[in-house]
Amino acid sequence: MGGKRVAAQKSLGIIGDSVVEITKPLERLSKSEVERRVCISRILTHVLKYLTLEFVNRGFEWLLPVIFSKSTDPLWPDSGASIEKRIEVEIYEEKVKTTSSMILHKMVACSLAHSKLFILSPNVRIERRERATSRRHAYEFTQLDFEVRNATSEDIRRFVEEFIYGLISSLKREMRYELLYLGRYHSLRVTENPFRVYDTEELENKYGRQWEIKILLEMNNPIWVTNIPREFYDFEDFGSGKWDNYDLLLPKYGEVLSGSRREVEYDKIVRKMERDGIRNDSYEVLLKLAREGKIKPSAGAGIGLERLASWIVGAKHIAETQLFPKIPGIIHDL
Repeated sequence: MGGKRVAAQKSLGIIGDSVVEITKPLERLSKSEVERRVCISRILTHVLKYLTLEFVNRGFEWLLPVIFSKSTDPLWPDSGASIEKRIEVEIYEEKVKTTSSMILHKMVACSLAHSKLFILSPNVRIERRERATSRRHAYEFTQLDFEVRNATSEDIRRFVEEFIYGLISSLKREMRYELLYLGRYHSLRVTENPFRVYDTEELENKYGRQWEIKILLEMNNPIWVTNIPREFYDFEDFGSGKWDNYDLLLPKYGEVLSGSRREVEYDKIVRKMERDGIRNDSYEVLLKLAREGKIKPSAGAGIGLERLASWIVGAKHIAETQLFPKIPGIIHDL
């Protein structure tokens, strides 16, 4: 009985003596809960409107997402990934995977077609069940993915800072009622621009392996974290061992964006795949283009829209930003 009780508490997301319902589907919400979700949806609509217009006005091409593909993000050896299962299906006698991120598609499209592009990309990542109580994980979510040819990491970080700052200003001008209703009008702010930049090695030396938990307790403004050991497509300097990549962390909510300068050299990509145990035959198109010198230098990122919205509205759980929640380990009818 005790084990069942603990499992039930975990499914509800208990923190201390506080119980937060994270799994209730839309049809079971009370009137006040529906009103809160509607308010959050209005905020999300404004976020989508602002960001897509910002990208289009800056000359980005808006691409449609890919749902099934033979090649998708391996999410390995990123220590932040916690995937329980990969979804594969057979179509026309070929095995394909659901999209875990469109990073490979972005690199190819940015090299062969568009110098600046973005996508509202649905991602499927079957997270381990215990992440139901992390308050920031869903097994289906949407990323605003973007890529810029010949951009540097600094270019991307400055761009992100500009649109985050502009978005918050726009929300406080045009969504005052909703932010007041949610109790976020006065507390939602960005007080530093540019954001502070921290190196992962420095954070580990200061705080230990659990540095993210500790720094989130101290920060009151978005910050950048750089030099994160990650997948083969993030640029790594073999001489110094440094990675030219970056995560954006939001106060109390953690990582909301990941990005990097990309690897373009065939020999480096293959060497990293072999080191990390990544099967080359899953990435034949990318490797062929890299071998032919057709992968162009670029940098970009993917920003989790539900996580961004969670921070903006002060969500108790990411499920509040999804009318039909997709929480690890929990399946609803809709």
